[in-house]
Amino acid sequence: MSVFTTSELEYLQSQPLMRFASASLSGRPDVAPVVFEVEGDDIVTSGFDVARTVRYKNVRANPRVSVVIDDLASVNPWSPRGIKIIGTAVIEEFDGSPRFRITPEVIISWAINDTTPGIPTMERRAVH
Repeated sequence: MSVFTTSELEYLQSQPLMRFASASLSGRPDVAPVVFEVEGDDIVTSGFDVARTVRYKNVRANPRVSVVIDDLASVNPWSPRGIKIIGTAVIEEFDGSPRFRITPEVIISWAINDTTPGIPTMERRAVH
């Protein structure tokens, strides 16, 4: 059984970008828009020259990360929806290049599992 619900998996597979937030050991934050894929229970992402990025340096020093995948289902009525994942990242080699594997510990979603009109309810669950 996946850590993601069927609706969350469908949503994640429909989105092209996520925001990847990391922090240095001293707490200096960084966020970057990146492409991603779901691989089992994890989120994986790579990119161009990853080893020279701030997020690479941050994850080497501090594996705690958050990612957000969100959009607007509609602007009229205003209908935000999305998923926030809090977890840990590791750097692994894939096809000769580094990539990040993010393992969720907490998943927060809104307007994905419950699509009732109106202000979305935030659903929060610990998964690891």
